[in-house]
Amino acid sequence: MCDSQGLSLRHTKRMVAGYQKEGAAALAHGNRGKKPIHALKEEVKIKVSELARTRYVGFNFSHFTEILEEREGTRLSRSSVRRILLKGGVRSPRRRKAPKHRSRRPRFAQEGMLLQIDGSLHDWLEGRGSALCLMGAIDDATGKVPYAHFQEREDSRGYIRMLREITRRYGIPLALYHDRHSIFEITPNHLPSIEDQLEGKRPLTQFERLLQELGIISISANSPQAKGRVERLWNTFQDRLVSELRLAQAKTLDEANLVLAGFLSRFNRRFAVKAAEPGLAYRKVRDGFKAEEYFCYKHPRTVGTDNVVRFAPHRLQILPSPGRASYARCKVQVYESLDGDLAVYHEGKLLASRKAPLESVKLRETVTTTSRTGRVYTKPAPDHPWRGKYRMFFD
Repeated sequence: MCDSQGLSLRHTKRMVAGYQKEGAAALAHGNRGKKPIHALKEEVKIKVSELARTRYVGFNFSHFTEILEEREGTRLSRSSVRRILLKGGVRSPRRRKAPKHRSRRPRFAQEGMLLQIDGSLHDWLEGRGSALCLMGAIDDATGKVPYAHFQEREDSRGYIRMLREITRRYGIPLALYHDRHSIFEITPNHLPSIEDQLEGKRPLTQFERLLQELGIISISANSPQAKGRVERLWNTFQDRLVSELRLAQAKTLDEANLVLAGFLSRFNRRFAVKAAEPGLAYRKVRDGFKAEEYFCYKHPRTVGTDNVVRFAPHRLQILPSPGRASYARCKVQVYESLDGDLAVYHEGKLLASRKAPLESVKLRETVTTTSRTGRVYTKPAPDHPWRGKYRMFFD
């Protein structure tokens, strides 16, 4: 039985008896004013403060605590060390940045105004096959995934392919939001060519060049949180899509893409939201738009005196055109398609070309030379004429 003060009847009687015998002093706890038995000694506190100021100056609190136990034989908790040092005026040299205030950015108003793009390298097949990279985009206004596909690794070819399919299905988006991968922007340590320096041009990646030609605004995110919509998309996919791939027992890249195609339609019906404004912001391509002239790699080259363009191991012979017989020493561009096909363009005009024979040096490199067979030494037969006088050398 307890009273309103939370004291039992027995303890209340004990306190009343003590008060009658010793007065108000009996109501105070018996350990009041006494030093705790587990309290650190002053010598230890002084030693810790001196070591932090002299031998171990500059150590953060956690590191200093570990060093005290390893080298000084003084075992203390980090909180005790921190309390001792702060009381002695020693602060940790490690400064922690205050958390940044982040606010939720409102969605763009129309579908197609902004797409967040990214790649997610993950064990999508859960060991049934090799690790794959999921390349995809998500619309900022609706949360709709206009396109995604699996491939072996994240590269510019995958992003160009993704943008080509989005353009074919919907149109050209107004802006793309991405991270600072070297696919999207030139790294600071990349030096421009002499020609670019003389002309004052900034070097561009192949994907940057494509965005400029299509008139798409490129926006680089300063942190993963900034493109949180696509990051959360991967979390959802790594839960739901992995389960569906497991259910379908997908083991190869083609099987994974087949499952993904059906998954995307159901995902968009389930999770896409209505945009604030109706209609699509995708820009329709103009009449005569040739996708193969945009969604490719473009490499500047100079034509040789024999009208041959060199590109890696390939040699392209430019044929005479009705308006011009020779293109020797002209600046041209080699268009490399996503499938590896090559074409030569001069001032935006496709030139007729064919495969040219390799130079003698290249031909000699392709010739496989057989290695000389070393001499084989065999032991002479027992009745060989050499045996007898020189038998000792063979036995």
